[in-house]
Amino acid sequence: MSLTIQVTFDCADPAALSRFWNEVLGYRLDSPPPPYETWDEALDAWNIPEENRNDASASVDPDGQGPRLWFQKVPEGKTAKNRVHLDVRAAVGLRGDERMAALEAKCEALVALGATRVRRVEADGLVNAGHIVMQDPEGNEFCLD
Repeated sequence: MSLTIQVTFDCADPAALSRFWNEVLGYRLDSPPPPYETWDEALDAWNIPEENRNDASASVDPDGQGPRLWFQKVPEGKTAKNRVHLDVRAAVGLRGDERMAALEAKCEALVALGATRVRRVEADGLVNAGHIVMQDPEGNEFCLD
């Protein structure tokens, strides 16, 4: 039996957070199920009221390699640090100044998309090669690694 994973985000605005992560990861919105050509067509057919059409969103890796991302609307806001977070691997194989320059460039691009920079963590000469801690537009922590 083959298993796959889906990463789920509780959030206030599934459509907006899905768009953000699509930009970050190069993902796209999941396609509507057949026979529907658009999500609006599917939601109309299922009689989903307008006020519930942003209750969920799904994003997929166009290459089919990465996990599906599911964004679901919840009534409460984020109140504590994430116990699990994503690492966005933006400088694989790079070290030192070259690595940190690549991470800084990616950080700047993500801030322009609505992310927040939290702090830069310098290399420790052991396991940590240096990274930048960030938050998505709804405050979920992630690292540029």
